[in-house]
Amino acid sequence: MENFTTSPEMNRTLGIWTDYSIQYKVISSLLLLVICVLGIVGNVMVILVVLTTKHMRTPTNCYLVSLAVADLMVLTAAGLPTITDSIFGSWVFGHYGCLCITYFQYLGINASSCSITAFTIERYIAICHPIKAQFLCTLSRAKKIILFVWAFTSLYCVMWFYLSDIQELVYDNITIITCGYRVPRKFYLPIYFFDFGVFFVLPLLLSAVLYGLIARILFLNPLPSDPKDKKKNGHNNHTINKSTSCKNSRHSSSTATSRRQVTKMLAVVVILFATLWMPYRTLVVVNSFLDRAFLDNWFLLFCRICIYLNSAINPVIYNAMSQKFRAAFRKICRCRRKGSDKPATYSCGPHLQRRQGDIDGGEH
Repeated sequence: MENFTTSPEMNRTLGIWTDYSIQYKVISSLLLLVICVLGIVGNVMVILVVLTTKHMRTPTNCYLVSLAVADLMVLTAAGLPTITDSIFGSWVFGHYGCLCITYFQYLGINASSCSITAFTIERYIAICHPIKAQFLCTLSRAKKIILFVWAFTSLYCVMWFYLSDIQELVYDNITIITCGYRVPRKFYLPIYFFDFGVFFVLPLLLSAVLYGLIARILFLNPLPSDPKDKKKNGHNNHTINKSTSCKNSRHSSSTATSRRQVTKMLAVVVILFATLWMPYRTLVVVNSFLDRAFLDNWFLLFCRICIYLNSAINPVIYNAMSQKFRAAFRKICRCRRKGSDKPATYSCGPHLQRRQGDIDGGEH
């Protein structure tokens, strides 16, 4: 992945530097600012909702918090500096700013990819292997996996401290400072392709396979029964009456519906991740084979907007597709009465009330 900062448009044959147009500065600055501000507010709310609401602390939601932190890092370390680049046309954060901002850019990007992969695997185990999920998909294990993800990506991205540096580009009419790389292009291209394969292609291929298997279970085959329910039903087989049959039927239906809902929500997150990152990833691959890279300012702006939109849109998806997230968001915004964040209940009894946690991945 290339650095998110680029030098302004230039006339290479005459050695004359040309600043961005006023139209470009206004449009790019406003769009990026709106996306970044809304994304930062939304992801902070996701973190607060999960940390402050007890029934929201589920394994799946822990991965969503990790994703929210990574998205915050992308928006603050990549999105906000891009605004200053659009306005001033030059790097204004100095040498150490270049090193740190570049590091946190790649850390946020790679951590978000790993977080998406983690909750995809968690969903697969929870849906397709419910017996194993009882001891694999736990809150404590999710925290350990998240800790490993961040430790791994933090160490992996250390190399950008040694690859990044500010550069002075001297033109006939001005000297421009940019945040670039110390080594020639041919040396860091292998790193880009490794990132492209490990943190984009591989997670998407894995997600496609696993969500295909999940869809087969949820939408084509009957939902696997809870082993605890089987045991309970076996002991009470001779005392089942019409009321119990109603409870079991509605329990099975509510569990299947809630699992489908959370799986659809997470699948939308993965699909948007693939779609919104595709323009920029494709541009990097194409430029790798061109003698002169394609760096049209407006197309680069489009690619950046897609990237930052991907980091900003996830809270909107949670609010739109999860009733529990929507209720918790409203409580954070003080739009509802105190205590209105309690999970919705069903009329078939307390056991079904516990199962409502399935909506956000809390069935275990």
